[in-house]
Amino acid sequence: MARKTPQSRTPLQRMLRIHNRLVDGKYPNCSSLAKEIEVAGKTIQRDIEYMRYQLDLPIEYDAGRHGYYYSEPVTHFPTIPATEGEVLALFVAQKALEQYRGTPFERPLATAFAKLSQVMGDEISVDLHSLSTSLSFHHTGQAVTDVAVFQKVYHAVANCRELTFTYRKLNANRAEKRLVQPYHLGSFDGQWYLFAHDLVRKEMRTFVVGRIQEILGAGKTFSKPDDFSLADHLMGAFGVFCGEGEFRVRIEFDPFAAQLVRERNWHSSQALRDLPGDCLELDLQLDSLEEIERWVLSWGSHARVLAPTALKKRVQAAVKDMDTLYRDAPPWLVELHEAAQAQQPDRVIQMVMSMNRVDHPGQLNLGLEPSEAMN
Repeated sequence: MARKTPQSRTPLQRMLRIHNRLVDGKYPNCSSLAKEIEVAGKTIQRDIEYMRYQLDLPIEYDAGRHGYYYSEPVTHFPTIPATEGEVLALFVAQKALEQYRGTPFERPLATAFAKLSQVMGDEISVDLHSLSTSLSFHHTGQAVTDVAVFQKVYHAVANCRELTFTYRKLNANRAEKRLVQPYHLGSFDGQWYLFAHDLVRKEMRTFVVGRIQEILGAGKTFSKPDDFSLADHLMGAFGVFCGEGEFRVRIEFDPFAAQLVRERNWHSSQALRDLPGDCLELDLQLDSLEEIERWVLSWGSHARVLAPTALKKRVQAAVKDMDTLYRDAPPWLVELHEAAQAQQPDRVIQMVMSMNRVDHPGQLNLGLEPSEAMN
């Protein structure tokens, strides 16, 4: 007959079972409880001592009955008292942690919250259903992450093991092999990032976990620098990508955007200054312009870069490219393009020779006579 595999039970679950047996007046002892709960007798002994000395339960031993009993009436197992505000905070934290769904953290987090709810027991006076219908969290554009890849990256970070993987950068045509010492995994705005020391490039790099295509293997262990701090590493970054420069960024916002900007802390270095007409100036000290450029563009005409000149030029170039992308082509150019695509050379020549007007910026002013064009 196959031996039954012992079930894994938490200390709380074990103590609740012991409590129920004591309430039933069965006079259980360490041997009988160990057999029932499927743990060692010493484990039961430690649980009883904890219940007696830490939870102040009146547990005594009856030598004649060879078992434990409650010497005084016990109506319920001790719980952790919690105020409504504390339960609300716990509920909000649980909802906020839904971003960990599908990661190695999902199961232990769910177990942890279940334990807390179980321990609180009768002390909870908050309607959790009401909270569920009143509070929610939503993420726009939830990041797509391969769970298997995430698990391997997490284990490499947790165990300080070098990691080799293929990674496709944002504008790259193909993936490339990277060898790194992974320091930290962080979630920012719903996206997971790996902060690691690139052994080939010999500097810190930031990787989007969703762009890691294949884990090629975990290598030898390494020692992470004792002075590494993610907060220090990202001090000059507007988001998660660091640079080597030093930029004092000043942005002016119109009245519409000013109130929205005031409502959030955007960076540890930020300083706000009220301007005439309910406008606002945001002052930042950054080491890279890439992420702040995209952020400025997201405000459209409600934001204007005051400094530095490099950021102004980047935004101007982006605006120019967008203008070109969205500008409607003049009818004559569309017709000329269609004729060329249809391989109608006679029609193309006729159209070019007839161009004797400028009705669109950049249009050629050609006034060739047919005889001149044919010579």
